Amino acid sequence: MTHSLRSRRHFIATLAGGLLLPAFGRAADEPAATDAEAVRLVTAADAIRFPRESFQTEITVRNFSDGVEGEARKFRVLSRGNENTIVLTLEPATERGQALLMRGRDLWVFMPSVSQPVRLSLAQRLTGQVANGDLARANFAGDYTPTVAGRDTVGDASAVVLELAAVDRGVTYARVKYWVGESDIRPLKAEFYALSGRLLKTALYEDFRQMAGQLRPTRLVMEDALKKGEVSVLTYENMNVRELPERMFTREYMRRLQQ
Repeated sequence: MTHSLRSRRHFIATLAGGLLLPAFGRAADEPAATDAEAVRLVTAADAIRFPRESFQTEITVRNFSDGVEGEARKFRVLSRGNENTIVLTLEPATERGQALLMRGRDLWVFMPSVSQPVRLSLAQRLTGQVANGDLARANFAGDYTPTVAGRDTVGDASAVVLELAAVDRGVTYARVKYWVGESDIRPLKAEFYALSGRLLKTALYEDFRQMAGQLRPTRLVMEDALKKGEVSVLTYENMNVRELPERMFTREYMRRLQQ
């Protein structure tokens, strides 16, 4: 091969590389940009559902089977930064005194009749269609890796559809499909999936009202995807931002609560 031919081939290879590199650079940047947008949307929707600060709220859960209402349950939730949470059972009276303590993704139940707390799973059912994690941990941004999946409508609202993949098996659901408002980033709808890919239940966020300094959904309707007509309706009441010291979220403090 002559020196002239080698030079021409080197020039062509260099030119081709120079033309292709910007395209490769854009392709590599696009997923990162999409992920950043998804993280922004999920984080903003989390802040609409619940305050970023420590807060307290009461939640009434009404379970329905084929339209017939069963026994209602009431809980008080004390949350510190969406990482530490206490869930106190207020009603029915027969279960008053039971409490859940969540630290990170570790969850225990305290019962007056049992001397030691019992470790629980976030995915375990609390009542009706409500899992422990639905009340004790509502941190989508911390528990899932989100990506933007497309656009859709929920009722009359234009929505961004997000796919949320669990960061590990310790979270409440293996996968969540999540609709948030395109213009206001309000949470609108969610589908919750098992590790097998089976749809477990759907949820609708409704009745937005001013609470704790923000328009928030005060009604969450959760419907079993496997048993038609099995529905739980969660109503959020009296949500207030308040100081909750770290020392409250310990097993020692929980034992004192039950004395």
